[in-house]
Amino acid sequence: MEKIRRASHAGSWYTDNPKKLAEELEGWLRAAGLEKSPDVRGVIAPHAGYSYSGRAAAFAFGNIDPTSISRIFLLGPSHHYYTPKCALSTATVYKTPIGDLPIDLEVIEELKATGKFELMDLRIDEAEHSMEMHLPYLAKVFEGHPVKVVPIMVGAVNPENEAMYGRLLAKYVDDPSNFFSVSSDFCHWGTRFSYTHYNRKCGDIYKSIEALDKTGMDIIETGDPNAFERYLDEYHNTICGRHPISVFLHMLMNCSTKIKIKFLRYEQSSQCKSTRDSSVSYASAAAKVDP
Repeated sequence: MEKIRRASHAGSWYTDNPKKLAEELEGWLRAAGLEKSPDVRGVIAPHAGYSYSGRAAAFAFGNIDPTSISRIFLLGPSHHYYTPKCALSTATVYKTPIGDLPIDLEVIEELKATGKFELMDLRIDEAEHSMEMHLPYLAKVFEGHPVKVVPIMVGAVNPENEAMYGRLLAKYVDDPSNFFSVSSDFCHWGTRFSYTHYNRKCGDIYKSIEALDKTGMDIIETGDPNAFERYLDEYHNTICGRHPISVFLHMLMNCSTKIKIKFLRYEQSSQCKSTRDSSVSYASAAAKVDP
């Protein structure tokens, strides 16, 4: 029986007009001017409203060569629902205004059989935006290429379980027809986010935020999940997709294919200069096979 996850954030976080949405995405992808590469096996991309992060996200999705990919693992954090585990979608299809993406029910069953995942009902699935904001980009990039999606909501997973999920999912990285879309914004700065870390040596607040984010991005590029964990322990940077990123790093560490993450774009929603200001950072990366 078909079970549809509606594009619940269309019309608010991004336009629900198919023509306008396609034009917007095409424009950003064109402006990013990236070469499509069959070596790109995954991305880290933001998930804010497209007016904020749509342009930055194109620097992740613009790298993708869809020709040999038939399955996309989508990893996003949970913003509204608490779980100490990873949760699988119960939908059979994810709708977007520019084309629907069927769920890979076979892989969902395979993951369910491990006993390590919980299931999220449709209400929780539709309330979460972190994975949905990747869907229109994926629908656009994979237009005309049959592809299925494996959505995994990554809860407040402790470091031991991040490693466990990473080991469990690593085998999928070694299949070149699989692709990984990891959803995360970077620093959420300001009193409304209860985070005001500021290193005066950097100059303005926004420069301090950039230095903090860049340190984290450099560590992610090393591919070392333990170093990333230490960084988070030290600075408590409010990277909302830290758990999906950590799981992805453990996957890359445990698979046989050598894959390297490289950040290609960094932006902030606004430049904070006083403690009354607030901003969210957006960073886009590609995970490429390292020859």
